[in-house]
Amino acid sequence: MAHELDASRLDRSRPLREQIYDLVRQLILTGKIAPGDVLDEKSIAASLNVSRTPVREAVKKLSDEHLVDVVAQSGTRATHIDRAEVEQAFLIRRALEMESAAQAAQRMTEAHADALNDLLLQHARAIERRRFAEAIATDDRFHRYIADISNLDRLWRAIDISKAQLDRCRHVMLPRQGQGEATLEQHRNIIRALNSHDAERARRAMADHLEAAFSSTMRAHEAGEIKSR
Repeated sequence: MAHELDASRLDRSRPLREQIYDLVRQLILTGKIAPGDVLDEKSIAASLNVSRTPVREAVKKLSDEHLVDVVAQSGTRATHIDRAEVEQAFLIRRALEMESAAQAAQRMTEAHADALNDLLLQHARAIERRRFAEAIATDDRFHRYIADISNLDRLWRAIDISKAQLDRCRHVMLPRQGQGEATLEQHRNIIRALNSHDAERARRAMADHLEAAFSSTMRAHEAGEIKSR
């Protein structure tokens, strides 16, 4: 983890708490900090050449999102992936993203379609090259762009927070045969629905996509690929 927490990655002109939060959160989501791993605030502060105060503030925010457990006298650890929390995250994400798609369908332009298709091509290239972490990041940009079409930046932030436990599962499951190709086809369906300017069709296309991904996650869980406490 130490090489990921490089002090040169921090912009000293911006609030440190948010940057440290983003860095550590990404390490948890991608599994570089595994479930149950200890987070040593003193070590993180030393690696980033900062005081412990912004690190403590970042850890508090991660605790509020149930990504770390802070236990008195026992230290701080990354939480284990909890099935009930994954299920709740899916329900929240589906509701928010269905509305995001519905709003975007009413504002869709040719330029928006071109941008989404460009992201689709980038996603396909990442899968072809077996760059699966890059594929996940591009997938996220696709979904975020749909929220951006309607200038719903606060909605995307709520989605991003709510899907954290799902993201942890996505990285655990990499690579999974056929999953990337299925996602690409579902994204094509979403673009077609958005281009129709039909809000209900866009809602359904998004729901179908997220439900398929969740079903795959649950199958992986039942097969023991995703360990829950």
